[in-house]
Amino acid sequence: MAFGRLEKPEGSRPMSDINMTPLIDVMLVLLVIFMITAPLMTASLRLDLPKSEAATPSDAPTFIAVAIAPDGSLHLGDDALDAATFQQRVAELGRANPQMEVQLRADRNVPYGRVAELIGWVQAAGLSRIAFVAQAAASAP
Repeated sequence: MAFGRLEKPEGSRPMSDINMTPLIDVMLVLLVIFMITAPLMTASLRLDLPKSEAATPSDAPTFIAVAIAPDGSLHLGDDALDAATFQQRVAELGRANPQMEVQLRADRNVPYGRVAELIGWVQAAGLSRIAFVAQAAASAP
């Protein structure tokens, strides 16, 4: 009698590859979170802006943001500058583009004389388009 050898079929082997799908899902969720929160983190200067019924956002294509903090410090964009450096940088920007709009944010506790002095510096630099930024007043129900 001839008996054949009984061979055992090979079972499934353990998978040795890493499943990348959960890793990609987590990375995409983190990317979306950072995309949403990044614009919120750019406003590092806290100002108590005056409220106005006529406060509407400007749609000027080119503008520079100028701010006066409650302590009197001057900010050009996100940079805190002293008065001499501020005047120099504004003059450079005015020579580069005299049609540029200046968006002025002044805390409500800053004296008017300080704001008027800043406006004088901006106008001396050749920039005549000045927009005063205010918070929109809460509408009454």
